[in-house]
Amino acid sequence: MPKQDKDKPLYMISVAAELTGMHPQTLRVYESKGLVNPKRSGGNTRLYSRADIERLELINQLTDEGINLAGVVRILDMKERSEKREAEIDRLQARIRELEDQVAEYKVQKKITALVPRGGSADPEQVLKGLLGGGI
Repeated sequence: MPKQDKDKPLYMISVAAELTGMHPQTLRVYESKGLVNPKRSGGNTRLYSRADIERLELINQLTDEGINLAGVVRILDMKERSEKREAEIDRLQARIRELEDQVAEYKVQKKITALVPRGGSADPEQVLKGLLGGGI
């Protein structure tokens, strides 16, 4: 599911509470503590996204395992920082591949340029012989 779809505010608090198995008041408390940040409609109604629901489910799982809310805050912060770093690594790896392709293309162009005599044009067959090591 694309990130923008997961972030689309869709569910009112009653639906979010039902989906997560939590009481609406618990969701309000989690919002007041900064654990979740639902969007607001024009009428100031809380609207939870799929990402909010997943976050609430994780909070529920962690608290069920005996982790207090301070611990949950730390875990969520570390999780977000880890996801940002992973996204940055993916972006950098894509950039490295792009630069490697450019370097390879540059090397091929440099070889071709080195085979073409200065001040004139070379016979294409001779250029190919030079690139292929003389064995056509």
